Amino acid sequence: MVTPAAAAQAPVELPLRGLGMLLPMEPPTVRTAVPVPVPGTPMGLGARGGGEVQPVTVPQAPLSAELPQTEIAAPLPALAEGQEVERVQLTTPASPLRAVTPGATVGSPLTLPRGDSLGLPGVELPRTGLLAPTLTGTVESGLGLVRPRG
Repeated sequence: MVTPAAAAQAPVELPLRGLGMLLPMEPPTVRTAVPVPVPGTPMGLGARGGGEVQPVTVPQAPLSAELPQTEIAAPLPALAEGQEVERVQLTTPASPLRAVTPGATVGSPLTLPRGDSLGLPGVELPRTGLLAPTLTGTVESGLGLVRPRG
């Protein structure tokens, strides 16, 4: 679920107009935005059932953002007479992105108190584990030729 704050983006247009003095044609244009990631509630913190001692956990932190729409357009030089194509354009639509940071868990080296040892806890090797990071999203793109207006 994308919150309204996750849809916030900072627009960016790359300043390539200076290339017009170096290139024998109009410079390409690049328009996009920088997504503002929104952190979510850390995952993996909570009570464990089964009478176990709570392990020490480095929680996973989810982040969500909206990948911005991006447009890249470059002029095509007239290679043939009567050419009806003016520019080539690459676009990517906006799409949601969700990432989860890596995490870790380390169990307690002590067991619950036992009756056979006068109520004292036992000692055991702690269980450890790493929680893998994830990245979920969809990236699409479209490439096309643009005809002149008119």
